[in-house]
Amino acid sequence: MKYNITVVESAEGVAVWCDDLPGCCSQGSTRAEALANVREAIREWLDAQPEVERRFKVKVQRQVITV
Repeated sequence: MKYNITVVESAEGVAVWCDDLPGCCSQGSTRAEALANVREAIREWLDAQPEVERRFKVKVQRQVITV
């Protein structure tokens, strides 16, 4: 699947988060490292979603809206 991400580069490194998955973010020293890290974070977020729903009795849903 494809996910939108936001990348912020600064003197301290690169921060990146997945716009489509709340709380899914990572960082790295370089852009390549940050992108690799956020790919792993996305996989882990998706793997954890069923457990989060069960444990907290919530339903996590994603959808696209036009503003």
